[in-house]
Amino acid sequence: MTPTAYSQSFTPTSRAATPRVQAIDVVRGLVMVIMALDHIREFWSPMAVRAEDVAHASVLLFFTRWVTHFCAPIFVFLAGTSVFLYQQKQASKEGVSRFLLTRGLWLVVLEIVVINFLLQWGAYAIILLQIIWAIGWGMVVLAGLIWLPRWLVAALALLVIAGHNALPNIQPVTAATLLPALVYNSPFPYPHTPKLTLLAAYTFLPWAAVLAAGYSIGPWFLAPLATRKRLLRLAGAGALLLFVALRFTNWYGDPQPWAVQARGPLYTALSFVNITKYPPSLLFLSLTLGTALLLLSVAEEAPGRLRQWLSAFGKVPMFYYLMHLVLISGSALLWTWQQFGYPYNLAFAPPGVPQPAAYQPSLLRAYVVWAVVVLALYWPCRWYQGYKQRHSYWWLSYL
Repeated sequence: MTPTAYSQSFTPTSRAATPRVQAIDVVRGLVMVIMALDHIREFWSPMAVRAEDVAHASVLLFFTRWVTHFCAPIFVFLAGTSVFLYQQKQASKEGVSRFLLTRGLWLVVLEIVVINFLLQWGAYAIILLQIIWAIGWGMVVLAGLIWLPRWLVAALALLVIAGHNALPNIQPVTAATLLPALVYNSPFPYPHTPKLTLLAAYTFLPWAAVLAAGYSIGPWFLAPLATRKRLLRLAGAGALLLFVALRFTNWYGDPQPWAVQARGPLYTALSFVNITKYPPSLLFLSLTLGTALLLLSVAEEAPGRLRQWLSAFGKVPMFYYLMHLVLISGSALLWTWQQFGYPYNLAFAPPGVPQPAAYQPSLLRAYVVWAVVVLALYWPCRWYQGYKQRHSYWWLSYL
């Protein structure tokens, strides 16, 4: 079957009849719940030891961080798939392209202005460029890519995902090299002033490729359920096999090779799966997106109550994202105020303010707060989902 015929075979007869895909909401809800754990760990229990440091971190600390590696790539990937499904309901490609351009730029502004405020509550030490920034620029790129044949979009996405690890690492980042560094480089600090630093955690080229890859498989979700599951399982298994083969050889795909650890076989296994997120390496994306594809193939078989609970978060991703940052960072400030006598941002400490002497990290505290935060967000997310269903204000599509 040719790429064109393959795409056309999954084209719905009625744009308005394109159904919402429950598997996407369930898997997106799952990773958003897990995502909160990582942010809570940073605001409520930062450690002196890096969680990815297999030579020093505990197994629990490592996995507390490692499991959250799946969140960003799946979140971005499904955002691309959702763009394709949104496109099926629109009358013109011009309107979709315009929407992607404006929403993408809005997300960039949202990251810089609103999300940075929520993380630091006005006490700016850094301007942090994270996942919303990357999705925003990815949508700007996708606004142009949707005019290309879908097979070509898929080919470009795979080329970037597979090849960007071969690009040279730009160090140090200067004013002359800032733009290419923002496009594909490793995370880097760039000091604007002695008191304010730009920290680019998510450089946007590889993440735009993940968004485009998610868009490219959109037709699979218009296929009969059995066909969709088969395609997702084959692609997921292929990605995981690629991860194992390349990781075992240490040949290509991740700048951090695995090695036998003096602490024993368990830590050697941790080294094997300790892959690079910033920027997302080929092996990082093979493992995380391969797992995502398998999850998407079975998500609709999950128990009904679990599907309903996860979908409540997955159907309103931006609302959940903003609300969970408000709740996590705001409650952490209140807790430190009560505990140490003054509010202290454990994740983003202002320059020159020492950490409270009585502070002690606790993963148990992080897990308890995680459970409380997720439960507290369930009903607001259900309410907002109903509000969106009852109203058709234009601005709701941007949130």
